[in-house]
Amino acid sequence: MTDIEKQGKVDDSVEVQSFDRNVVGANANNFHFDERDLDRVQRRLKQRHVQMIAIAGTLGTGLFLGSGSALRGAGPLGALIAYALVGTVAYSSLCAVGEMTTWAPISGTFPHFAARWVDPALGFAVGWNYFYGNAITVPVEVSAATILLTFWDPNTGHTGIYIAVIVVLMCLINIFGVRYFGESEFIFSLIKLSTIIGLILAGLVIDLGGGPNHDRIGFRFWKNPGAINRAGLVSNIHTDRFLALLSVIVQAAFSFQGMELVAIAASETESPRRNIRKAVKRVFFRIVLFYILGILMIGLLVAYDDEALLNSTGNAAQSPFVIAINRAGIKVLPHIINGAVFTSAFSAGNSFLFCGSRILYGLALRGQAPRILTYCTKKGLPLVAVLVTSCFTLLSFMSINSGAETVFNWFVNLTTTGGFIGWFCINLTYIFFRRGMIAQGFDLKSNVYHNRLQPWLSYWGVFWTVFFTLVNGYAVFFDFNASDFLVAYINLPIFAAFYFGYKIVKRTSIWKPEEMDMITGIPTIEETEMPEMPPKTFAEKVAAFLF
Repeated sequence: MTDIEKQGKVDDSVEVQSFDRNVVGANANNFHFDERDLDRVQRRLKQRHVQMIAIAGTLGTGLFLGSGSALRGAGPLGALIAYALVGTVAYSSLCAVGEMTTWAPISGTFPHFAARWVDPALGFAVGWNYFYGNAITVPVEVSAATILLTFWDPNTGHTGIYIAVIVVLMCLINIFGVRYFGESEFIFSLIKLSTIIGLILAGLVIDLGGGPNHDRIGFRFWKNPGAINRAGLVSNIHTDRFLALLSVIVQAAFSFQGMELVAIAASETESPRRNIRKAVKRVFFRIVLFYILGILMIGLLVAYDDEALLNSTGNAAQSPFVIAINRAGIKVLPHIINGAVFTSAFSAGNSFLFCGSRILYGLALRGQAPRILTYCTKKGLPLVAVLVTSCFTLLSFMSINSGAETVFNWFVNLTTTGGFIGWFCINLTYIFFRRGMIAQGFDLKSNVYHNRLQPWLSYWGVFWTVFFTLVNGYAVFFDFNASDFLVAYINLPIFAAFYFGYKIVKRTSIWKPEEMDMITGIPTIEETEMPEMPPKTFAEKVAAFLF
């Protein structure tokens, strides 16, 4: 059986045509397809690691704390609509990258897919954009974790010590290797899952009058002060409420950021095709259960004009869940929640450090970053890429000095549209990938994972990511100032400069469907998948259901 036939089959009942390698492997762009001689990462992430990362990997400060600003900005119904809409876009992006990754579970993930099936210049641009976004978010999460500690220790003189300890621990976990990263994220995910489930149940009890004060809230705050807040920008109430909803789109997107982590880890995952298929299939229920129910619950428990919601502390005190719990007269839970949110911030920083290093490693494998970044240890750790990405954690010390913090925040804000650009490129790449597969006669349904809603899911993702990118800074046009305008839109010309600069220098072109290489350097199913052992005991069956 040829490599093409192996790759195109999931079982013996599915057959795929064979093709002339001179046609399929045509490489007019001189792009590096087969880098297995350089790629030394090893598959050390187990099924339970991948499934827990997929289920709770992105649950963090965006949901536990940031949801408060979404509630304040758009009201309970507005926040619910915003999170639901962004959730559909996140889901479309994950389905797209999941399908491409189950076809090609290799290092470099979607930036490589963009370079391989759209244009090498697009892969270069989105790769460096995504690397920067992840790398700069690491010190943001370190700073967030440090602020959370002020819930117990308000002495700002200890900030530098806390930052140093968090940075060292975060870097060590990634330097020790992917197995330690997987185990740490497994534990953090268990904590986050327990926290959000506990908060939703506690919120339901409080809403129904089961708290110490026995105050039955119901939908009281949807009636007074109302279901949707106003933005305060125009006189027409309906237009103003619509603008308020738009204002929380970016906050909602931040909560979903990083869902593609499970695909980025594919090249280091055992049986990646089977495990990624499971993870993507479960993510829809995760979005509904955790994000949508979580936002609905805080909308029931806290009014959008609550004074405590308006007070930005950066720790658990500003969480809508904590506000509701304090109002109900429950004393000990805020401390537990702050501890859980602290682990969430640490976990998020840990994950972004992992993502950034693997994106950088993937770029280096294909000659789009310095070759020294391809160096791996004997255990498959891309050490140089990890160390380079770890250097960004030092930026968190800028938050100690007020002047440096201003500069630091400006750099952070440059990533505002970076996530939207990443999702846009994922969906666009899938559309090209699908065209190439069909043109070359491959059966899309024969892939290990295929979503029946494609390509409409990706069309949906492309449309809304373009819309989100264009409107994310709309408020600046009502009261224009150059700083806010640059913060909202400077990433677009930077991305364009990366794309057109690489395109001009390297003279790349957009791949034609018949020229796309769907085979070279991609391991066959037999090479990546291990036999799945059916669960026998009750405990094994429970673990199989959960993980």
